Amino acid sequence: MNISKLLLMSLAAVALSASAADDDVVIPDSTGFKFTDVKVVKCTSVKDQNKTGTCWCFSGNSFFENEILRATGKEIDLSEMYVVRKCYEEKARKFLRMYGSTVFAEGGSLLDVEYVMRHFGAMPEEAYAGLNYGETKHNHKELSKVLRAYVDAIVSVPNKKLSTAWMEGYKGILDAYLGKLPETFTVGKKTYNAQTYAESLKLNLDDYISFSSFTHHPFYQPFALEVADNWLWGTYENVQLNELQEIVDNAIDKGYSVAWAADVSEKGFKWRKGYAILPKARNEKDLEGTELSRWVQVSDSERERMLTDIKGPIEEIEVTQLLRQEMFDNQETTDDHGMVIVGKAVDQEGNKYYKVKNSWDTNQLYGGYFYVSMPYFLAKTIGIYLNRAAVPSSILSKLH
Repeated sequence: MNISKLLLMSLAAVALSASAADDDVVIPDSTGFKFTDVKVVKCTSVKDQNKTGTCWCFSGNSFFENEILRATGKEIDLSEMYVVRKCYEEKARKFLRMYGSTVFAEGGSLLDVEYVMRHFGAMPEEAYAGLNYGETKHNHKELSKVLRAYVDAIVSVPNKKLSTAWMEGYKGILDAYLGKLPETFTVGKKTYNAQTYAESLKLNLDDYISFSSFTHHPFYQPFALEVADNWLWGTYENVQLNELQEIVDNAIDKGYSVAWAADVSEKGFKWRKGYAILPKARNEKDLEGTELSRWVQVSDSERERMLTDIKGPIEEIEVTQLLRQEMFDNQETTDDHGMVIVGKAVDQEGNKYYKVKNSWDTNQLYGGYFYVSMPYFLAKTIGIYLNRAAVPSSILSKLH
């Protein structure tokens, strides 16, 4: 074998190795989608929740940062881990009061950040970063297991009654991982505690409201959303499906962002490629009679490719109130992730999308943002949270 041929083979091997190690890299023109932003509201920078189940906090904080930016023009960075810590404390108390029968996990809901602000205040990121365990990025795999083991031990009531020390021991774990909470901190030239800092943000928490859309509860009345991460048993106003979209459209048009909880487990959710769609062809039945009639003759991996090989805008499911309800009831739609809707866009065929800010860092096609088709939003939304001023008065007037 001559040297030139050997060199070419070596280079090919390096290229294949690099490709295998970099499968997540997406070339912009390779997705088949071309998005054009129609309206984007002001928002703060994309953050990274990394290896934690705290999307609810990152999205909630991001939403309130956007609200402050909209109202004052000031860009601030709120501490996620302060909120996470206070929620962990409250979750433990509820877990014990309910004899271990409630959910105790990393997850939460769109309502949790407001809850913490109301009861415990807020801190800026510079005052409480929550990285006290030898990491530069958040990683709660160990912490969540340690906390769960601790509350499981306490809920067993080994002494036949709860001791006066259990919460201090629990806080000790949080101190070790996230750091002790500062009693006061300085921002600029002013000294604050958590409560006075929250007051300085000038947020009227009574201005905010949450919505969802399901038929197993009466429309225009509040209901406790039945998802595991709603540990607060918080309530959402129930509106019809078209009104849910109308609320978000109106909010973006008026310059307001919208906190959004949704299912992101669908095959059409392509984070690295920057879009989420709900293709009409989602299973074998959908493919009958098409050019893919050879379906039964191909391997499982090839079937998967046929269903997920999206090369641009395609026909999507027509979402009705009934279909949305069926997806929720049969648990095809699950409560997976919290994000923030910050804009409206269209693809090259004029199909409508929402532009969404995520908390999975910026190493992605659109720098931490992606585009959600209208069918995906209508089918897979769990709930939204926003300023009342962004809700059409015609819808607010229907609420009981």
